[in-house]
Amino acid sequence: MEILGIDVGGTGIKGAIVNIETGELVSKKHRIPTPEGAKPADVADVIAKIVTHFKWKGEVGCGFPAIINHGQVLTATNIHDSWKEVHADELFSKRTGLEFHIVNDADAAGLAAMTFGAGKDKKGTVIMITIGTGLGSGMFYDGVLIPNIELGTAPFRKNINFEQYAADSVRKRENLSYKKWGKRFNEFLNFVKFLASPDLIILGGGASKKIEKFQEELTVDVPVVPSQFENEAGIVGAAIAASRKL
Repeated sequence: MEILGIDVGGTGIKGAIVNIETGELVSKKHRIPTPEGAKPADVADVIAKIVTHFKWKGEVGCGFPAIINHGQVLTATNIHDSWKEVHADELFSKRTGLEFHIVNDADAAGLAAMTFGAGKDKKGTVIMITIGTGLGSGMFYDGVLIPNIELGTAPFRKNINFEQYAADSVRKRENLSYKKWGKRFNEFLNFVKFLASPDLIILGGGASKKIEKFQEELTVDVPVVPSQFENEAGIVGAAIAASRKL
């Protein structure tokens, strides 16, 4: 079975057709920069362009950077405030004429890792952390998703949360070395350990491809591994979510 998976990110919106039985992409990825401001109508236009690019006529899974409840956007940390309370599934469906299934982007990445990647067959508590514009998080217990666990937006210091301190976008903006940034990210992982006592932490997102550059700084007393999907996890997981109609 094949489903179109789309991953909405802070800098780019990308999609591909996914074989949900193997987790493999059966098409090349197609990426379009996220429109400035990332307002609902503009993002919907990009989603429509991706659907048109693949000449897709079936169901679509979409990972979205917000807390999602039955297709409705409840938060707007790295997207425009006007997204709050918007039913993204209905917006995209109206724009494309297709059925959309929306899931939190980190939950989507986690689904990919737990189904086909580093988390496959892992029991206990597993936390997925996506490192990019923000710090997304997905939680699984005995392989079952506990949706919308947004640990990156937890307060770190006065007037600052963890993703404002340790996201990959912060590393780039402040021109930090991977060593200095890795120490910051390790602080976040220690917070995750304190809060959830995970048995395994899986890293996804663009920075996970370069884990060797900051792995020595990760002294948290929990196994930390890359997802094995790198930045394709959101696409694959979105397709899986659609197949399960999460």
